[in-house]
Amino acid sequence: MLTGPGPDATAIHERTWPAAGSTLRRHQSSAVIGRGAACWAEASRALLHWEVKRRSGFVVAAEPVTVGADLVINARFGPITIGEPVRVVAVVSEDDRVGFAYATRIGHPVVGEEAFIVTRDPDQTVRLELRSLTGPAPGWRRMLFPAALVLQRFYRRRYRQALHQSC
Repeated sequence: MLTGPGPDATAIHERTWPAAGSTLRRHQSSAVIGRGAACWAEASRALLHWEVKRRSGFVVAAEPVTVGADLVINARFGPITIGEPVRVVAVVSEDDRVGFAYATRIGHPVVGEEAFIVTRDPDQTVRLELRSLTGPAPGWRRMLFPAALVLQRFYRRRYRQALHQSC
């Protein structure tokens, strides 16, 4: 069962993310990760094989990204492992836009949806776009929300670096 705002709330098929009526925290950012056809090809391949998460320190036992896949992404902090149950709710694969979005499932430390999109501009600039909607999980996990927001900022930097390695 999904705990987020609804499938594809991050609208990864859309070049611009329409204003959402959600009460969840909204984040959208874009960063240049490289240039050229080789960068585009490798960043696209890496993204659709979970490398944005793996190279950022997560353990993902799935490949490739597949719509409808239920999985648990594991975050490790020293001896502690936190499981993040998610479902891939959307995948886009176009000539100049590749990406996926996953929504949280019961047991995730937060509720929401996160999207990773690699785009290629006409001048061959390759960018990583991040979109997310995040809110506190119900029950005792609600207490973890402030820490989750700090970790999100940390991991967003790592995501940008992870795909920059592809270029």
